[in-house]
Parts: sequence; structure tokens; C-alpha cells
Amino acid sequence: MSSQPSPTSGQEGQFQRTMKARHLVMLSLGGVIGTGLFFNTGYIISTTGALGTLLAYLIGALVVYLVMLSLGELSVAMPETGAFHLYAARYLSPATGYTVAWLYWLTWTVALGSSLTAAGFCMQYWFPTVPVWIWCLLFCLIIFGLNVITTKVFAEGEFWFSLIKVVTILAFIILGAGAMVGLVPMQDGTPAPFLHNLTAGGWFPHGGLPILMTMVAVNFAFSGTELIGIAAGETAQPEKVVPIAIRTTVARLVIFFIGSVFVLAALIPMDQAGIVKSPFVAVFEKIGIPYAADIFNFVILTAILSAANSGLYASGRMLWSLANERTLPRAFARVNRRGIPMNALLISMVGGLLALLSSVIAPDTVFVALSAISGFAVVAVWLSICASHYVFRRRWLAEGNTAAALPYRAPWYPVTPILGFVLCVLACVGLAFDPSQRIALYCGLPFVALCYVAYYVTQRRAKTLTAAVSGEHHAG
Repeated sequence: MSSQPSPTSGQEGQFQRTMKARHLVMLSLGGVIGTGLFFNTGYIISTTGALGTLLAYLIGALVVYLVMLSLGELSVAMPETGAFHLYAARYLSPATGYTVAWLYWLTWTVALGSSLTAAGFCMQYWFPTVPVWIWCLLFCLIIFGLNVITTKVFAEGEFWFSLIKVVTILAFIILGAGAMVGLVPMQDGTPAPFLHNLTAGGWFPHGGLPILMTMVAVNFAFSGTELIGIAAGETAQPEKVVPIAIRTTVARLVIFFIGSVFVLAALIPMDQAGIVKSPFVAVFEKIGIPYAADIFNFVILTAILSAANSGLYASGRMLWSLANERTLPRAFARVNRRGIPMNALLISMVGGLLALLSSVIAPDTVFVALSAISGFAVVAVWLSICASHYVFRRRWLAEGNTAAALPYRAPWYPVTPILGFVLCVLACVGLAFDPSQRIALYCGLPFVALCYVAYYVTQRRAKTLTAAVSGEHHAG
């Protein structure tokens, strides 16, 4: 069912199946554990309150689980690099697949530029006299180098990047829980807060609407899990590895995110939370751990580089996939002898540098507008995954197959894709109620419309050229 040749090691023009389960899990966690968790959580606590934040993240975890189940069935049945935009093209419409690919490419390319800038700011903490752009350029070369050597080296680099974050978050949960109950003393000598801050402002101090308003922010914090679907085409034995990766990734996300949010909400009063400073740093300052700022600056730096690493991988593969489906020039579909789509990576890297440049030149216009699309785009991609899964299973059964014949079968069909779809739609609706996030709709909806128009214009032109060439051939 794959549109690409069966990859074998060492042959030009093919991806190599070198990723293992541990690589897939860490690739997914690396894409997820980043600025969304480290910074957005403060904004969500200040908007919805402690219990509202926990509820929002629990709903977000449910959405991720439903989307991943849908993606699991699709990616095991059709393990292709580029994954879900091909499923959208096949089971929804070619124009929808094209739009989904561009939305996802833009999301990661913009995130790449902002990540490089943030990494430069992290380094300035230690080296205040060195300009940010020098660090940006250095990290740009490192991330590009990790991606162009081989997929195996990329996956190994991402594995270690992510491992640092995972160990630190576990340490944060353990130390924070100790501070909650008084086992770890507070720096200013105040008594342990226990669960006081969770209910200090009432169960839901601003009502239930803020939970809906922050759902896209929560979903964006969880975004990156879908990288498992993109990497399925470069995974050995996807029918065994992908389901394991999905189960372990979702389980770890629930532990890391819900555990971290619970500790944060318990230790930081609602009126002190925000996004000016990472709430994780604020907690470490409260419990007075020596060198907390340096430790967390390093962790946030690795988190940013890890997200940039995953971002370049994702945007390059998505561009390759568009070209492989003949919607972009074939030059972007070429891969070298090591199975790396160099042209697609180069263009995606330029996109990241342009986003970085715009963050310096026009931070209040271009960069903010592009960044606002990211959360909307991720939710739109998840919508397409749920819809594709729903149509795929119906078509599979209509062709006389049985559900038991699927290599991996998502449970609770059709509830799984339908509930996932509805929750994603509700998250988009929530954007309309938040003035600070509404720009995502103002930018995202016209961008989607532009992608559909671009698809039909380019397809009409391609058909005209094909007809003209065919006419000349017959005339000759």
C-alpha cells in the first residue's frame, strides 16, 4: 500500500528503516517536552486556576490518546514517511492532504526559528557579551549536522536530548512533591503548602470557560506525539514497534505532564503564575536548590535544541512527502545514499532561519502571526488524523475485510475517531473566546483557504502541461 519503494539499507533514493522503539518513544517525547510544558503551563494556571489546569491537561491527554490510537491504526497499515497528510489525501481529499502537509511544515519550520532564537538567549545567560546570532548560527549547524549524517545518528542524538529532559522532569516531580509535604524545606522558611494552593481561589475561580479557551494551548503543549506517525516509514517492524511506542509515549506523557502540573499548581499561587519566567524556575527558587537557575537554564536549552532537532526532521520529511506525491518539484523528493532528503532539509532550514530573522526584524507582526498559527495548525492536523481513520476503517470493511485482519486495530471504533474529532473542534472554538489567542483563527483560517486555492491552481496547471506534452507527442 506504500507509494514509496521498500527501503533497504545503502540504496540511493530510499529511506532506511533504522529506528527502534526507544528511538520512536524518545523522538515523540522530545517533540512534546519543550516550551509548551516549560512556559505555557504558567499562562494556563493564571487563566484557569490550579484545578482548571489539571482538568485541561487531563482532557488534553485524552485527546492525544484518541488521536494516537487513530494514527496507530493508519501508520501500521500504511507505514509511510510523511504519514498523515498522505492519509488525508487518500481518505478525505487530495486538497486536504496538501493543506495538512503545508500546515504541519509551517508549524515546525516556525518553531525551528523561534527555538534557535531562544537557544541563543539561553547561552547569553552564561555569555552575555556574545551576540545571540552567533549562538543561533552555531546551533543551526549542529542541528542540521545531526539531521544530515544518518537517520540513526539523528535518532540517537534525539534519544539523549530527550533523556536529559525526562530525568530532569522526574527529579522536579520528586523534589516538588517533597516540598509540598514538607520533606524539602522552603527557602524562606514558610510551612509546606500541601494542597492549599489548589483550592485557595475556589475550585474554578474564573468559571469553566477558561478551560475551553486554553485547550489549544494545552494541545500545542502535547504536540509532537504525532512524530511517531511521520517516522513510521523509517522504523523496523512498524507493526510491532509503533503500537508499543504509542502506549509508552502516552503513559509517560500523562505521568510527566499531569505530575508536573500538579506539583506546579500546588507550589505556585494562581496570582503568581505567568509566562515571563518559567514556572519550573519559580518553583526551584522557592525551594532554594543551589544553582537552580543554571541547572534549569541548561535543561531548557537542551529542551529547545531537542525540539529544534525534531522540528527540522518533521518539516524536512513533510516537504519530501509533498514532492514524492508530485505536488512539489521532484528535486525535493531526492534522498542521498544515507537515506537523507537533503534538498527538503535545506529548504526547511532556510524556512527556520527566515522565521528567526522575522523574530528580530518584526516581532509584533510576522513572527507573532506565524507562531499563532502553530497551535491551530497542530489541532487541524489532529482533526485530519481522526477523520482519515474514520473513513479508512469504513472503507476497509466495505471492501470485504474484517477488523481482525488489521495489523493494529484501534479500540472502541467509531467512538475513538469521532470523540477525538469533536474535542479538537471544541479546542478551535475556544480560541474565539480568548482575545490573546484569537489571532490564530484570523491567520489560520485564511492560510487554510490559501492552501486549497494553491492546490487547485497548481493541479490545473499541471494537467494543462501534461495535456500539452501529450498533444505534442501524438502530433510528432
